Amino acid sequence: MGMKYFWLSAYIVIGVLFLSACSGRSKTSFVPEHGDTLRLRYADNLSIVRYPDYTLAVLRNPWDTLKTLHSYVLVDRNADCPADLPEKATVVKVPLMRCMVYSSVHCSLFKELGALERIAGICGLEYMNVPEIQEGCRNGTVTDCGNSMSPDIEKIIDLRPDAVLLSPYENNGGYGKLGKLGIPLVECADYMETSPLGRAEWMVFYGLLTGTYNRADSLFHEVEKEYLRLKTVAAQAGKRPTVISDLKYGSTWYVSGGESTTGQLFADAGADYVFAGLKNSGSLPMAFETVFDKGQFAEYWFIKYNQPEDKTYRELAAEYAPYSRFRAFRERRVYGCNSHRIPFYEETPFRPDLLLDDMVKIFHPELSDQTPTKYFTGLAE
Repeated sequence: MGMKYFWLSAYIVIGVLFLSACSGRSKTSFVPEHGDTLRLRYADNLSIVRYPDYTLAVLRNPWDTLKTLHSYVLVDRNADCPADLPEKATVVKVPLMRCMVYSSVHCSLFKELGALERIAGICGLEYMNVPEIQEGCRNGTVTDCGNSMSPDIEKIIDLRPDAVLLSPYENNGGYGKLGKLGIPLVECADYMETSPLGRAEWMVFYGLLTGTYNRADSLFHEVEKEYLRLKTVAAQAGKRPTVISDLKYGSTWYVSGGESTTGQLFADAGADYVFAGLKNSGSLPMAFETVFDKGQFAEYWFIKYNQPEDKTYRELAAEYAPYSRFRAFRERRVYGCNSHRIPFYEETPFRPDLLLDDMVKIFHPELSDQTPTKYFTGLAE
């Protein structure tokens, strides 16, 4: 956490150069009034400071942590625009009323926050596993602006959104024509947090954007409380089972690093992830032989897939016969999540407590309440 506070302090010192208004940005320079820093306990790439007339949200660059990815000045859309605003920061008038959202993850969060009606447009309808969004696109209340990699710029211009929420990635080279429309681009870098609660804590930022801060703050504290309770329960287990995750695609098996949210969840659920020693927060490509050598004796195996029918042991072996050589396969401890019918990717990023509950029930049934799991279930024969 030391780097986080150093980075925030450095930004505040540098950020004493100010601009004049929401438009006509003539430069001015003075020392800002002391702000009220929101205490974020888990998020490493987000800092929020409240000033009398605006809120400053600073996103640290997760790929170069000594730099800033983006800074946002959130100003009340119903009040006069403050005379002086931070330089090199994007002004966003809040609460958002007509925004465009690229990710079903954030659509789902808006639903949790009671702000779904703020979404006027989306990209990637085929990946939107949110019924209200799909229905909105059918009845015309939500505009489908096409593929997220090449959105329909004309539709976006006609939509006139007050902000576009999208996910940044390393060395993306900007956002092409979209970045030249003058629409605030909110870079949703929450997915680069390395802890489950770190990512979930970003919901307070989205609460500020949508005018649902109190709901977001309350929900996060519910998530935090339940997550820490489950972690304490799991720590009481008599043994820590070993676990592997995922499947190979083509000739490659993408293995989550030990410092990823997946790795952290396994650890907090009282299990020993066989690749916990990988000091990376993303995924690493490996050959099947490498994964088998390390994980053949793992007691549990978690897989995610997307298909109309739930996967079975018979199907798994038919896909790739060597799968059947894993201990977890032989002893029938493979647990699957079919994202075709289960909203895993929509719900779990901001509700890691629900996912942790599944894992504790599976790894330590003797410590659980025996209620059904929500995401992962044992494969049928």
